[in-house]
Amino acid sequence: MTLEEKIAHMQATSMEQARAESNAIIDAHKEALEKLFQDHKEEALRQSETRIKSETVNAKSELNKAMAKSQIELKRKQGQIQLELKNRLFEEVHQMVLEYMKTEKYEDYLIACIKEAVTFADGEEMVIYINPSDEHLRSDLEDATGVILTISQEEFLGGMRAVLRGRNILIDHSFKTAIDNEYNDFIFMGGDGVA
Repeated sequence: MTLEEKIAHMQATSMEQARAESNAIIDAHKEALEKLFQDHKEEALRQSETRIKSETVNAKSELNKAMAKSQIELKRKQGQIQLELKNRLFEEVHQMVLEYMKTEKYEDYLIACIKEAVTFADGEEMVIYINPSDEHLRSDLEDATGVILTISQEEFLGGMRAVLRGRNILIDHSFKTAIDNEYNDFIFMGGDGVA
């Protein structure tokens, strides 16, 4: 082999070795970049999944807050409407009581209440009050029951009240107390019996 052939062979071998080393370096670098890219891709995917979960939790929380606020507002409006309806209903009741007080049955009711109070007192001293609006019935009631009646200074819509001071007892058959008690106890019930 001549010197030129040797140089050419050495050059070819060197070039081949340099190419092989270069290809190995390129492949190693390419592999490192692929791994780096894959790691970056996985990390970005993990971060996006974490962000999606976090945003989902935040969205659900905001939705729950909005729903709770809406429910509170609905309950407030429902309460207002129920109060308006309750007040209208009891205005009607009040008017019905006033109409009832114009009937003969009302006088019979007063006589029955007075007799019941007299029986309960069993001879003990008692003051029986009738409503100021019933003053025109006083003499008829006294004749029917044999009891002296007192006109109340306080308006109690109708009915009667009796006081037994010796036992510290108030017998209250006034319409005002009855209506007030019903008003305070009145609750609108839903279709399934739930308030």
